[in-house]
Amino acid sequence: MKYSALSCAFLLSAAMLAGCSNSSSSSSSASAAADGSQAASASNLADKKTFTVGFDAEFPPYGYMDENGEYTGFDLEMAQAVADLEGWELVKQPIDWDSKDMELSSGSIDCIWNGFTMDGREDAYTFSDPYIDNSQVWVVPADSGISSPADLAGKIVGVQKDSSALAALESEDNAELTSSFEKLTQYGDYNTAFMDLEAGGIDALALDVGVANYQLANRGDAFVKLDDLLASEKYGVGFLKGNTELKDKVQEDIYKLYDEGKVKELADKYDLTEFLCIEEYKK
Repeated sequence: MKYSALSCAFLLSAAMLAGCSNSSSSSSSASAAADGSQAASASNLADKKTFTVGFDAEFPPYGYMDENGEYTGFDLEMAQAVADLEGWELVKQPIDWDSKDMELSSGSIDCIWNGFTMDGREDAYTFSDPYIDNSQVWVVPADSGISSPADLAGKIVGVQKDSSALAALESEDNAELTSSFEKLTQYGDYNTAFMDLEAGGIDALALDVGVANYQLANRGDAFVKLDDLLASEKYGVGFLKGNTELKDKVQEDIYKLYDEGKVKELADKYDLTEFLCIEEYKK
């Protein structure tokens, strides 16, 4: 959010959210919005009643709408567990990924918790410690004959706007690969991208491995994931720059939930256990 995955109920206007991504423009806008307001950003935790989490509602398994019309996912259940510890009411606020910085700086949300990539954004937000070690991967139709990134030359590749995968494709390291594509098509969410992949509108999709695994598990054997990775990254909970008070409280609770086994329980539920990296950073 990805850098980001799959999204929902919408908010103010402007420029940012899209799965968990790594755009320098959105990062700089977040920093600018935070300038001069860091003191005011710290939550008065003694009086806090609600905990509002901004998320991309089409980014499973981290945040999405289930078959009952309820917002759920690994990150949202983690946020609920934190809220329960603190006696807060959790408010699940779907946001347009392009507008995530505005939502955060305006105070509409307390944090961005939805497969939010830290890499390249460290100076733009106050982040929790990493909790997921994520990678960017390729998904292609099973019968496409594509077996490696080299086979994508002359192909149409899809990616989510303002996502980690897009940042990786636009990086200098992948300039030669990206220039070999016939076209790089950007989508607002991965549900739409997968529909286009299924219909033959694109030949391949670059996305977060957790999202890829979820989609592959729910779409039968029509698609496969390539062995070659596009990039690697880590997820954290993003707070307004300077809001260390709320970040520290949430971080403390995440570690408590980890020690109690709740984090692993949820990771097992969403098939994310192999990507947990909390132990590496836990103090």
